[in-house]
Amino acid sequence: MALAALAAPLLSPYQPAQIDAGSILCAPSSAHLLGTDSLGRDVLSRLIYGARISLSVGMIAVGISTLLGVVFGSLSGFYGGSVDAFIMRCVDVMLCFPAFFLILAAVAFLDSSIFNIMIIIGLTSWMGPARLVRAEIMALKEREFVEAARASGAGSLRIIVRHILPNACGPLLVNATLAVAGAILLESGLSFLGLGVQPPVPSWGNMLTEAKATLGVAWWITVFPGGAIFLAIIGFNFIAEGIRKELG
Repeated sequence: MALAALAAPLLSPYQPAQIDAGSILCAPSSAHLLGTDSLGRDVLSRLIYGARISLSVGMIAVGISTLLGVVFGSLSGFYGGSVDAFIMRCVDVMLCFPAFFLILAAVAFLDSSIFNIMIIIGLTSWMGPARLVRAEIMALKEREFVEAARASGAGSLRIIVRHILPNACGPLLVNATLAVAGAILLESGLSFLGLGVQPPVPSWGNMLTEAKATLGVAWWITVFPGGAIFLAIIGFNFIAEGIRKELG
């Protein structure tokens, strides 16, 4: 899917916004392998270009949330005391609000652009990585190699970045991979509700929204975007499970 998204101009048989009034709601055929939608646009082309949106939103949003989680989790776990108490209370406050409704509220006040969606999902999803990093650092900071680094005169930042975080990256990598699947599903849900990526830019979520009106007469407009979301999410879950088993 990632390779198809990167090579979209080469693989896509048509432009994603190309309207063909003579091919409205055509079933899958040799001319349109996955059929066409209610405006005569090729579903396969829109699916390939939609992968760019959905996958990039997932990757970048999780990158933002993981970066914030690493920073706050490291400070909380390494320094403890009042720093830990303050950061964890902020985490608790953020977790009090259902993430999806928090994102809906934020999107309602901002423009529904792809960049805003990425940033909002990232800023509302850092609590899990922060808790994970905090737990890992609290378990590692009293180990002998950390004591040796302290004895050699290494500062706190060097100890965290060079000695502790590399040993905590395994669980963090598994969590980030699972979070990508969640972010893709979240973006698809927002687009389905009309609050995510706006047409004519294709994303898997807004393709499903456009398919609602023709669900009874054109099954392919719903099945293929829904199938793409399903395969992407289950694929990332399989990758995360493989990483977890490999890291033991």
